[in-house]
Amino acid sequence: MTGQDPIRVLCVDDHPFMREGLSAIINSQADIKVVANAATGAEAVERFREHQPDVTLMDLRLPDMSGIDVMFAIRTEFSEARVIMLTTSEGDIEIQRALRGGARGYMLKSTAPQNLLDAIRQVYAGKTIVSPEAASQLVEHMGDQPLTSREVEVLRHVAGGNRNRDIAETLSISEETVKVHLKHIMDKLGASDRTQAIAIAVRRGIMEL
Repeated sequence: MTGQDPIRVLCVDDHPFMREGLSAIINSQADIKVVANAATGAEAVERFREHQPDVTLMDLRLPDMSGIDVMFAIRTEFSEARVIMLTTSEGDIEIQRALRGGARGYMLKSTAPQNLLDAIRQVYAGKTIVSPEAASQLVEHMGDQPLTSREVEVLRHVAGGNRNRDIAETLSISEETVKVHLKHIMDKLGASDRTQAIAIAVRRGIMEL
């Protein structure tokens, strides 16, 4: 970037090794530099206020809150903030939530360093970048019917080891209604049993264990 200031990047990740690795890769470039690092969501918001970087690399999983929620907090104050979500997960629900919330990129941590550098440059230039793996997940589930909030609630109770009777009592509904919810959940997720439904929901980012 001859004659221009480098693209200023904030790296947010709770693993020191990951932050140091990202910083080393980014700082090896003449046109990009890391101006700050953060290990938690709260720290990320503070560092953003302090440095107002051009691009933020945001880990999806942070110890105090979701990276998507941190992005929401930052974009509430700084609506032009350009955030690239970095994750090990290809869950289509999380990708949709991130992009709807204003993320400019969604990349897997396993992506090649050059692809990540290119993503930073393209997001800085105003484009939105989604890794091929994440994009294929979005396409695969595009026509799927989403679970309702009550269905997610029922599935969370199932994942907690609760029986239908216990779930019915907790939610103040009949046991028959719980069974109907479970049938809808398994139909929507294409699951053959409760265990598979939980596994699919976690993989897609519908819920966390």
